[in-house]
Amino acid sequence: MKKWLTGAVSAASILVLAACGSSDEEASLDGQLDPENPIEVTVGASNVPHGEILEEAQPLLLEEGIDLKIETYQDYILPNTDLDSGEIDANYFQHIPYLDSVLAEEGNDYDFVSAGAIHVEPIAVYSQKYDSLDELPDGATILMRNAVGEHGRILSLFEKEGLIKLDPEADKVTATFDDIVENPKNLQFEADYEASLLVQLYENNEGDAVVINSNYAIDAGISPVNDSIALESQDSPYGNIITVNKGDEDSEAIKKLVEVLRSEKIQSFIEERYEGSVIPVSGE
Repeated sequence: MKKWLTGAVSAASILVLAACGSSDEEASLDGQLDPENPIEVTVGASNVPHGEILEEAQPLLLEEGIDLKIETYQDYILPNTDLDSGEIDANYFQHIPYLDSVLAEEGNDYDFVSAGAIHVEPIAVYSQKYDSLDELPDGATILMRNAVGEHGRILSLFEKEGLIKLDPEADKVTATFDDIVENPKNLQFEADYEASLLVQLYENNEGDAVVINSNYAIDAGISPVNDSIALESQDSPYGNIITVNKGDEDSEAIKKLVEVLRSEKIQSFIEERYEGSVIPVSGE
């Protein structure tokens, strides 16, 4: 089942087209795993690469006593609201800095934790107009997503590439535009866009450069390795995690899910399938 959340750039509100979960019954995550009587576990995920990785893991998990059901989403909002409501048992689309920013938002009372990191998606900068960051003109406009939890990550990439400098005392993960102390090209960062719209902005040749999360780029047939003008290094700390309600991280089903996703077979699949656009991790 696919769930959608899209919106026009100029829209004042977000149009949600969503379908409900497949069952009113919650999976018994604490039950003992038995391949003869598998436990149903539902994970919400971005279509690519998360959904594809989960599909690869399905037969392995069935052998371990887990009947994995996958709900795919096209946004970064519904996977958390559905996890909170019990529509799904876990989600797989976000990294810890993003999750931390969601938990800190006023009005959110989520009680989520990470059950473990599975892979890193290096974020990248794309341009239809320029072949490198060095070619960006004075006052160039950089389009990026509106998630505060990603801003430090993106600004750190631009700092590493030599275009800006951040306050040395600023935390690179939580850095904001206010932490920029040097910006010789007077780059204009516009962080006003839903992540799902950035590919369209890039294809429409809007802005001078667009920062796109790799899952959206790959899903649109864009290679972060071959098509970008700047790519986050492979030692990125932004591992995509299995997120669960607090307490479920210790259940046998969730521990086995993480174990299988970190297995040599799934790590090899990630390396071969995505050729550096997605990088497996083996620890927290």
